[in-house]
Amino acid sequence: MTSLISCSSNVSVTLLISVWVTFVIIATAGNFYQDFDITWGDGRAQILNNGELLTLSLDKTSGSGFQSKNEYLFGKIDMQLKLVPGNSAGTVTAYYLRSEGSAWDEIDFEFLGNLSGDPYILHTNVFSQGKGDREQQFYLWFDPTADFHTYSILWNPQRIIFYVDGTPIREFKNLESIGVPFPKNQPMRIQSSLWNGDDWATRGGLVKIDWSQAPFTASYRNFNADACTRSSGASSICNSNSPANNNNPPWLLEELDSAGQEALQWVQRNYMIYNYCSDTKRFPQGLPPECTAK
Repeated sequence: MTSLISCSSNVSVTLLISVWVTFVIIATAGNFYQDFDITWGDGRAQILNNGELLTLSLDKTSGSGFQSKNEYLFGKIDMQLKLVPGNSAGTVTAYYLRSEGSAWDEIDFEFLGNLSGDPYILHTNVFSQGKGDREQQFYLWFDPTADFHTYSILWNPQRIIFYVDGTPIREFKNLESIGVPFPKNQPMRIQSSLWNGDDWATRGGLVKIDWSQAPFTASYRNFNADACTRSSGASSICNSNSPANNNNPPWLLEELDSAGQEALQWVQRNYMIYNYCSDTKRFPQGLPPECTAK
């Protein structure tokens, strides 16, 4: 993904995958016709340019959404987005990984629209076994509506790292050793939607959508996945207990190097506007254990 990542060679990896599920490594420069299904919106989502571009639209009647045909268990996922321009207050563009069921896992990018001239808020969250409440929010250091930018997720058994244009903005480590659930067993689909969130998205719901600006449109291109994906009848190379196995992809053991850690700290110091680990009012009985772990 970038030079901000290094690979640790002395970490023992054990992937817990149900015996009836087999996974294979794929590396794909995606075509939206091949890799995604439009799931809702009654024509408001469109695949264009021979599958190279996908657009979602929102009007007063409905939003729209899509999801990947594949389910993934660990990998590097990249997508370029150009967000709703102009007065986007009240709109939410969600781009995330999510599993099925009541005890689902989820890794979220959500872009909260705003009044013209005010910055978008990038909202991130991690769910494991149906429990979230791990929000971090950021302003972006560019106009995300003027051009496409790359939003990436690295997900391996040790950590989840969120990236914007190759710069790490958040890391969520596997701290199961101190009782923190971590998503590692449930395959997830990539999903995205553009929808009406004006009851909460902009200034806590104070600013409503200006429907005279509709339709609102977000655009997607250059999907890439280097990941384990469910495959029937194939031998699994994602459940090896040996990190030295030549079949294992490098990202399975990747972590931030010193330059990556510095970049992460720069973003959090200058652009983070909310961190659940600093919200003592929300957690009067004490912050979640991952907030104080070294």
